[in-house]
Amino acid sequence: MQRKSPLRPVRFDDSSLRLPTRERPVRSRARSLAMDTHIEPHQHPWSQFTYCASGLMQVTVTQGGVQTTFIVPSTRAVWIPAQVQHTVVVLEAAELRTVDIAPSVLPADWTECRVLVVSKLLRELIHALEGSQVSPREDALMALTVDEVIRSDTQALGVPMPHPEHGDKRLRALCEAVLRDPAEKSQLKEWVAKVGASERTVARLFRDELGTSYQQWRTQAVLAHALPQLARGVPIAQVAAAAGYASDSAFSAMFKQAMGKAPSHFLARNSA
Repeated sequence: MQRKSPLRPVRFDDSSLRLPTRERPVRSRARSLAMDTHIEPHQHPWSQFTYCASGLMQVTVTQGGVQTTFIVPSTRAVWIPAQVQHTVVVLEAAELRTVDIAPSVLPADWTECRVLVVSKLLRELIHALEGSQVSPREDALMALTVDEVIRSDTQALGVPMPHPEHGDKRLRALCEAVLRDPAEKSQLKEWVAKVGASERTVARLFRDELGTSYQQWRTQAVLAHALPQLARGVPIAQVAAAAGYASDSAFSAMFKQAMGKAPSHFLARNSA
């Protein structure tokens, strides 16, 4: 995806006021960030639930030797475990919400990054925690927030990439080519000649290095390509064609299955 303006770097906020504690293991805060804001790579000793009340962001995490980029609309959030390096780029002016959670109040197996569906209840809980004070009410809000996060539905909405240094260079070259132009080719057999490997070899590399099939990976790449365009008001027909779909209806069906809403929902929100 090409940027129209330079990124605006912002340091990670390491203020002690946001640090989860034994008494207050869940802390929520809001930030208004302009388009193209870039929060520099960082990690922290607490887990984090990140989403935009409005706008669109790109979150890139590095975990287990795999770099994954998530394009996150306001209906979804990224779960980031403690000590996982991540960066954030704001694709559309955003009302960012970060919920910092002490690992001690979470299930032991919540160690992998994931995309969560933000329920209406969770949205309101996060908002209520932003200005809360130490009190029995805040204790109840924190407990219910953790419970609602744990119960949230998960969704495959990320584009994993081979590690820049340790990953297979042929696989990375193919992934980068698809991300540049997902409409150029749709089938794996059409791409492999470019990278000098057999279809079977590349299919195995997708499974072994990225834990997914090519078609599953390509769907995520198409979404990553389409969401920022929709947010900027590009017509659905144009977005579908740029993603390699022969018809608007086929693109919309794929999009709705993945996102839970039709592409027009994201276009309408931007227009409004």
